[in-house]
Amino acid sequence: MSTPDTPSQVGDLPAIGRPATNALVQAGITTLAQVAEHPSSELLALHGVGPKAIRLLDTALAERGLGFAAEPS
Repeated sequence: MSTPDTPSQVGDLPAIGRPATNALVQAGITTLAQVAEHPSSELLALHGVGPKAIRLLDTALAERGLGFAAEPS
């Protein structure tokens, strides 16, 4: 759940919306480097993180030469 106390943008994360940002913060993820440690499916499973947030994160990761972690086999 998003709260007014959660900023819409945290660290070097792109502006992905308050619900998605709140979900990442609650999971302890506040930087793109931390995002890159997780597969996109894991982040998409967080309540508040949708396909648009994943696309924005993917673009931001690619701009820094990073990507999501490999999906588990």
